[in-house]
Amino acid sequence: MYLVNLPPETHSCSYVGQLSQRWLRTVLVLELYCSPPVKNYWTLLLLTLLSYSSLSSVLAAPRRDFAGQYRAERRVGLDTRREGDSLRLYLRFPDGNMLRQGYPLHVAAWADYDAKRPLWQDTVRHLARRIRTDGSAAWVEFCLPLSRLRAGQLLSINASTAAEADAGDAAWLALKPDYLSRSFVLTDSVGQPLLRRFVQAYEPFGVDSYGPDLAVQTRLYPLSSQPALPPMSNPAAVGPQPRTLGLQDSTWFRAGQLLRLPAGLYLLRTEQQTPWCGLLVEENNFPDLTSADELIAPLTFLTSSAERKKLFDAPDPKKAVDAFWLNLVKGDQPTARLLIRTYYGRVMDANRLFSSHKAGWLTDRGLLYIVMGPPETVYRTGGEERWVYRGTPERAGTYTFRPKPSTFAPENYELVRRPEYERLWYAAVEQWRKGIIARPGR
Repeated sequence: MYLVNLPPETHSCSYVGQLSQRWLRTVLVLELYCSPPVKNYWTLLLLTLLSYSSLSSVLAAPRRDFAGQYRAERRVGLDTRREGDSLRLYLRFPDGNMLRQGYPLHVAAWADYDAKRPLWQDTVRHLARRIRTDGSAAWVEFCLPLSRLRAGQLLSINASTAAEADAGDAAWLALKPDYLSRSFVLTDSVGQPLLRRFVQAYEPFGVDSYGPDLAVQTRLYPLSSQPALPPMSNPAAVGPQPRTLGLQDSTWFRAGQLLRLPAGLYLLRTEQQTPWCGLLVEENNFPDLTSADELIAPLTFLTSSAERKKLFDAPDPKKAVDAFWLNLVKGDQPTARLLIRTYYGRVMDANRLFSSHKAGWLTDRGLLYIVMGPPETVYRTGGEERWVYRGTPERAGTYTFRPKPSTFAPENYELVRRPEYERLWYAAVEQWRKGIIARPGR
């Protein structure tokens, strides 16, 4: 294995735990040998000190902030492949300076997002020889023994000092059963791991299996173009949504063949009956926006259906989009350019960050990311993710997402919608309509 095998830590004898046991013995001695006034005084003092120590330990370990996971330019790319009794991890660090400067690559396993101490932690051996540079970015791959991994645990990987090894900006991976058993990784046309679950229509890509090449089966399903509902909406009012998608086609590709797929939503697996892997295939230069339709569709969050119809029906839709933004700021071209750059920049970032069973801008997290901006603080637990916005009182609020995984989208989250979000939502939309950019405070 590539990691130094350290003995497992024993956490039951932490400093606070040892201290508590000593104080308990002291209280028992007081109970047996001291008079009631003395006993009560010392018992109260010891309990006060114990409470203070416990409080100090809590204050010394603040909750992790995962907001860095939603900065597209800083997010670490990550994928896995099972190889016999090991799990290979592929990582791409957008900023490889920490690795090139000789900082160790820390790896830790956690019981959950709230855990204060890892189940185990280690550093990657011979890191320097594993680093491959790609401009300012750096690639690293290494293996972990499956015997140390369990479904439901979390892995954090970070190139940093030991004190920062478990920060929210690290690469975090929730170990789902599929990740521990899937024995292939998606690659680009030259064999480099894709580290994403979307490609452009007819973009060549490969399915790199561990061991000999294997035939690949694909299943095609229809794409969704349904945008997320505003955060104050009642999903029940929309009516029941289909629980399954209709299969449109199924195809086998020979072993080692590069795949070029038309647009659609796909499931892939090898002939070994490995778990299905979801893949989104989109037209044009996805996740970027190039056509007029791609510029108009995301305006659904800011416009009425009549306004969008007017844009679609215009003789020159791209000019109509420019005119729409110029009209918002009364012809101020520099401000209009800034609005366009910010809004569509967020749409493209949402596509990179949240694409799963549909384009990222259509998802619940994409909706909030585009209109409200990247969250200022993100808290995670096993059952939810909370996005916190502060800034001005008009936009300060907390939004809760809950996991809604599927075969197509194991990392999908759904917004918990509430009527009280209405004021915040319309205030944010109005800022855009008035030419004010609703930018987060960090």
